[in-house]
Amino acid sequence: MELILAADPMCSWCYGFSKQMELLLQRRPDASLKIVLGGLRAGATDVLDEAGKQFRLHHWSKVEEASGVPFNREGLLARNGFVYDTEPVCRAVVTARILQPDADLLKVFRALQHAFYVNALDTTDGAVLADVGSRALGGLGHFVTAEEFLATWKKGSTIEEAAKDFATVRGMGVSSFPTLFLKKGGALRKVGAGYAHVDELEKHLAAMAA
Repeated sequence: MELILAADPMCSWCYGFSKQMELLLQRRPDASLKIVLGGLRAGATDVLDEAGKQFRLHHWSKVEEASGVPFNREGLLARNGFVYDTEPVCRAVVTARILQPDADLLKVFRALQHAFYVNALDTTDGAVLADVGSRALGGLGHFVTAEEFLATWKKGSTIEEAAKDFATVRGMGVSSFPTLFLKKGGALRKVGAGYAHVDELEKHLAAMAA
């Protein structure tokens, strides 16, 4: 079973959903997962103001209620001059994929989410991303230094590959994140769009298989 997830690490609903995605893969060890990066706010330049913070806190409460994942609200409120650009963190996931094509990318994805939502780290900063990304790969037995990670993250070819992911997602007709697809017979079939519990995902997949 081949699954394809269109998502962005700095999308709060993707953060809640990735926990369910991990549970699904534990239940279905025969399934493989490919993550295509969404670029939700790739290239954004506007500074996160108080209204923007409150808007996100509202969504965070909904995600927390639905999924149980923790959020560091104080970390968000304390940010000053923060530009909510999701391209750098999406590129960090792409970097991990380039450096270690066989790595469990969902675990890297989740480590970057945890860095932003729980540890309140600046996931638009290359050095921060390199530290988190290299540690995540190391935890999976793929030893890459932060310096190697950062050098690959900065490459023009990596920037281009991240942009290709964004274009692929648009070409798939994705209008919201996360969106999960089942690839069957060369065709993509949508399992669901938005947050869903693992039990619901199981039901959808069973119905699609039947």
